[in-house]
Amino acid sequence: MLTKLQQRVYKKLNTPSKIQDFINAIPANFESNGETYMSPLRVLKINKAHCFEGAMFAASVLRYHGKEPLLMDLRVQKPDQDHVVALFKVGKCWGAISKTNHAVLRFREPIYRTLRELALSYFHEYFDNTTGKKNLREYSVSVNLSRFDSLEWETTDKDLWDMVDAVDEARHFNLITNKQAGLLRRAEKIEIAAGKITEWNKLGRRLQ
Repeated sequence: MLTKLQQRVYKKLNTPSKIQDFINAIPANFESNGETYMSPLRVLKINKAHCFEGAMFAASVLRYHGKEPLLMDLRVQKPDQDHVVALFKVGKCWGAISKTNHAVLRFREPIYRTLRELALSYFHEYFDNTTGKKNLREYSVSVNLSRFDSLEWETTDKDLWDMVDAVDEARHFNLITNKQAGLLRRAEKIEIAAGKITEWNKLGRRLQ
């Protein structure tokens, strides 16, 4: 059951755009004291979030407004890091709410007919900020977080490692072939420069 704090905040966030604006205003969680996978309630109390925590928060708000709480995993080549987004639908088309500290990998308008189309919208922006190598390779099925209600995932004080594992272990699909991967052009210098723009510093100060 959601707390009064959550209900008060969630009530105002009645569109995906408002949810995205709220998540953008939460400082980035740099995990300075070790890895965390905080519940939406902890995100509200501590006022920090990384991509997985932001996606869970968005999914929780969407659920409050009668939508299914869905996540999608975007899997990459190492040393880059995977990204997780919350999914929503308008009509028959998918959109995404995304917490990131970078200029890219952000909100997606609900204009994509399939999850593959939605995942591909992140492809050209998902590159290494040093080498320019494009790293996005797979996307997952939608993962319904209602499966984890027994964990009290919306309000627990515990880190949600089981949910992280479940999203990682969900069925994934390739976005490109090995042959296509070998032909990819690297991001250009101006793209890399744009990709290095960040929204929050480690002091919790908003830069952009």
